[in-house]
Amino acid sequence: MPIATVNPATGETLKTYQELAPEEIEYCLATAAAAFRHYRTTGFPERARLLGLAADLLDHDRDTVARLMTTEMGKPLAAARAEAAKCAKAMRWYAGHAEALLADEHPDAAEVKDAGAARARVRYRPLGVVLAVMPWNFPLWQVVRFAAPALMAGNVGLLKHASNVPQTALFLEDLLRRAGFPDGCFQTLLVGSGAVEGILRDRRVAAATLTGSEPAGRAVAAVAADEIKKTVLELGGSDPYVVLPSADLDRAARTAVTARVQNNGQSCIAAKRFIAHTDVYDAFAERFTAGMAALTVGDPMAESTDVGPLASEQGRADLEELVDDAVSRGATALCGGRRPKELPKGWFYEPTVLAGVTHEMRIHHEEAFGPVATLYRARDLDEAVELANDTPFGLSSNVWTRDEAEQERFVRDIEAGGVFFNGMTASHPALPFGGVKRSGYGRELSGHGIREFCNITTVWHAAEL
Repeated sequence: MPIATVNPATGETLKTYQELAPEEIEYCLATAAAAFRHYRTTGFPERARLLGLAADLLDHDRDTVARLMTTEMGKPLAAARAEAAKCAKAMRWYAGHAEALLADEHPDAAEVKDAGAARARVRYRPLGVVLAVMPWNFPLWQVVRFAAPALMAGNVGLLKHASNVPQTALFLEDLLRRAGFPDGCFQTLLVGSGAVEGILRDRRVAAATLTGSEPAGRAVAAVAADEIKKTVLELGGSDPYVVLPSADLDRAARTAVTARVQNNGQSCIAAKRFIAHTDVYDAFAERFTAGMAALTVGDPMAESTDVGPLASEQGRADLEELVDDAVSRGATALCGGRRPKELPKGWFYEPTVLAGVTHEMRIHHEEAFGPVATLYRARDLDEAVELANDTPFGLSSNVWTRDEAEQERFVRDIEAGGVFFNGMTASHPALPFGGVKRSGYGRELSGHGIREFCNITTVWHAAEL
């Protein structure tokens, strides 16, 4: 894929970029390594000051970067503004909490004595240069939720962003520079995927984090394993959205629509598989389908638009293949299932609900990255749990029930990194984020996220002889 801004609402190529030459990559690596040697010695107050200034600048530039994101990947403008605001919030959260999250830990005095020490503690130290390989769907948030904790921990970052959002990537590098972060602390590398292996194998790179597809995760993890370097992977998701008899059906259906089409349906944590207990299946299906069909598809710059285009022509083609395969095998499109005829330009697709999905259909096993929902009927709680876990992914989950026993059943048995009751999955700086199974490993956000790229160091002082 060329490094270029292509407007997904029109298909027009607006700006292209040349990939960095090998000598330019080398300069970036050397600059990052030099920056780390100095930056690692700065204190938390200074790092917090710089990150707070970055948050202020981002608030000031919110409309500018929102329009940039919408132009590059097609999310509705209101959603882009919300993304920028969320990034500023996360920066301030880590600026205010990092020092406490990474404070020295002191074991119990009796345990210290038993270890033969006069004193002992655990200290969190930064690892060094961290390579971030990031996706286009949340082009600012995905990077900030890595960069904010990494910088507050004393690491420095190299960003290899998706090739279709180069201007957003460069904006963030410039934002942090304007905030006063030293040269080399955060750099955007305009390179293709073919350059990632060489960068990751470089001795000056200590670790890597990737958010993206399963194949991309496998590739980065394999190289990192060969080099014995730490990785965090946040990969695909096919999150279940379970509706049980005690649910508030009106709220569950309204929220289901938002949960499915957020970011034009292109979100790893978007609910994708909707599982309704047989007692409420018909009522939920009717409400949910009506809500999906009523959405406005169109120009993402228009304030009235609910669903914009998919980010790429290939992405729409992949989604169409999944829908066509399901319909050819007996699934029914309760709404949507085609390109909107009134939008001949751009990569639009109608919000779609598929019923009658079976195990033989590709969409049952693969992630549908777009505004397409699959609908299942569960005869009882056991089958609902079974269907929820019948996926190779395990990112998050949503369950609608007011029964505490049913809630505890899902907490115990759901194979996912999160379970959200009577609401939709969302990420927040204070809560860990990540998955299991083929959704990856490691955690972002919260104290867990900031410690992922730290050297957890045992400090032991001998007792006096």
